[in-house]
Amino acid sequence: MSDSPAGPCVIPISDASRKRPAVKATPKGRALDPHAQAEVAALLGDAPRRRDLLVEHLHRIQDRYGHLSAKHLVALAAEMQLAQAEVYEVATFYHHFDVVGDGEAAPPALTVRVCNSLSCELAGATQLQADLALIEGVRVLPAPCLGRCHAAPVAVVGRNAIDRADAAAVAEAVRTHAVDAVVVPTLEYQAYRKAGGYATLAACVAGTLDANAVLHTMEHAGLRGMGGAGFPAGRKWRAVREQPAPRLMAVNIDEGEPGTFKDRWLLESDPHRVIEGMLIAAHVVGISAIYVYLRDEYAACREMLTRELAALATDPPCALPPIELRRGAGAYICGEESAMIESIEGKRGLPRLRPPYVAQVGLFGRPTLQHNMETLYWVREIACRGAEWFASHGRRGRRGLRSFSVSGRVARPGLVVAPAGVTARELIDEFCGGMLPSHELYAFLPGGASGGILPAALADLPLDFDILAEHGCFIGSAALIVLSQHDRARDAAANTMAFFADESCGQCTPCRVGTEKAELLLREPVWDQPLLEALSQAMADASICGLGQAAPNNIRCVMRYFAHEII
Repeated sequence: MSDSPAGPCVIPISDASRKRPAVKATPKGRALDPHAQAEVAALLGDAPRRRDLLVEHLHRIQDRYGHLSAKHLVALAAEMQLAQAEVYEVATFYHHFDVVGDGEAAPPALTVRVCNSLSCELAGATQLQADLALIEGVRVLPAPCLGRCHAAPVAVVGRNAIDRADAAAVAEAVRTHAVDAVVVPTLEYQAYRKAGGYATLAACVAGTLDANAVLHTMEHAGLRGMGGAGFPAGRKWRAVREQPAPRLMAVNIDEGEPGTFKDRWLLESDPHRVIEGMLIAAHVVGISAIYVYLRDEYAACREMLTRELAALATDPPCALPPIELRRGAGAYICGEESAMIESIEGKRGLPRLRPPYVAQVGLFGRPTLQHNMETLYWVREIACRGAEWFASHGRRGRRGLRSFSVSGRVARPGLVVAPAGVTARELIDEFCGGMLPSHELYAFLPGGASGGILPAALADLPLDFDILAEHGCFIGSAALIVLSQHDRARDAAANTMAFFADESCGQCTPCRVGTEKAELLLREPVWDQPLLEALSQAMADASICGLGQAAPNNIRCVMRYFAHEII
């Protein structure tokens, strides 16, 4: 509308239209149910309502009621003074939370989870899940790696893990309601102290063992991070130590990589060795508080750690920093260090963009020393025995020791502590009793689901951080999954890609869409290799974190070493 000579045209506004809209008597969103709020308040008791405890409080509700109803989520939001959307987005992110909307049926009281990762699939998990579906009154769900690959196939009835499971054993556990039959390790704190435990820590705190000397020892021992990246541990300590206080520590025991169970095995066998190593690292670096992040699948470890940390706090060998045990909720992505930190803060486990790195800006915005549990397992011995003790172990010019999770077609699957530089063939023949009868080595995955697949012809390569990279693989968490002539590498690649598609956090498109599309393409009888390579390159180049970056490794290895299977 053009302006008239007298000025712009003005449309009169009535008095009624000038009135402000009426203010709602209740806020937007679901209404608060007073009864549900009373239930949630009683569950939380005198626990703090801090934002970082959101995941812990969701666990309390899930454990009590078997699911998370809409009314309880609203009540929790009110209790914690959070937006309902904040609570809902966290609750729906994790696999182990069952969010039930209005009008939806709650899940059955009992859930049976059957591991469908590669080691269990090789042992018959697909048929096991089909057999269990016939049991009435329970919910049977496929589950990613449960950290018991040496005893495949594995099922979990409630919290009760059943090794080498069959339908009869699971049905009996259901019939007898053996849902909480977790086997808690019996090693106790006082027994560890009587055997000389915590003497090295006490010497550090007293100054008898100088912190600078311990740091120097760590740097010269050659210990590298055991979580996958292999960053030198001593260098990491120094980098965090140089940051301004307060500094925090996050211990990563969220080993969700298929084929990996070393952390659980070591923790169950010698928990206080891990704790002492953790505390030595905290003293040397000057850590104000420690957060231990344990995957939810390890119910027995959680009970044991809760008990032993309480005993340690009651009768400490020296002054200790606060230690908090945090519970995961079923998300593989939280094994990535920044996603784990987000989860500890009570958020969705979405990896952070870097820089800044967690050593500078980590947990609660503070410089953070993040370590895989196995790395800390070696700290006490290195600090006590010296750098040369650790470095004296090794083959083919490599230095140190490390733990291998071995599963698949071997006679004696399990945890193997072996010298650095060992080969896959040596692990199988020297430590695992060779291959199963009527099975011959055909292929192996050196680093779990994401470390690539190599043929038997390369089984004499050192399982090393650097050598494997030349062949399109990496050692990662040192999870060796062994295949025989009865298996196909292409099937292994399809299994692992299905895992990545299910576990992608969805934050970035290359990973979220790439893994889904790759899974479909891998099911085709003949692979479209140019399309798969283009997809792999996009995932490797543009994904935010290691999940999407490493997901194409097995595709590329199959195309490189097992082309006869896909054409």
